Amino acid sequence: MRLLADMHVSPRTVAYLRELGHDAIRVNEILPASAPDEVVVAHAREQSRVIITQDLDFSRMVAASGLSHPSVISLRLSSSRVEYVHGVLDRVLPALEQYVRSGAIVTVEDSRVRWRALPVT
Repeated sequence: MRLLADMHVSPRTVAYLRELGHDAIRVNEILPASAPDEVVVAHAREQSRVIITQDLDFSRMVAASGLSHPSVISLRLSSSRVEYVHGVLDRVLPALEQYVRSGAIVTVEDSRVRWRALPVT
């Protein structure tokens, strides 16, 4: 999966995603760390990347766009401990690939995963 992690996602998590075989980059590797969310979304769309975030703004913005991409994976976990986040991602990412390829907003919570197909109507 081609992932674009926003600034709220730990660099250690980005490295872990790479270890899992994903093409993962963090916003500050390609854009200024202070880049507006709109620029991040545009870059993800241009580069066919899925945004992974802990910020709800990306989901709202993509849903309101009426577009089918980029997909967004929103982490809504009770703990931001890197080890916990890694465990959850290891468990859920394989099942999410089919949804994000066709365009989706995915919310990952501690005990469940919800998704909504894009474009949101």
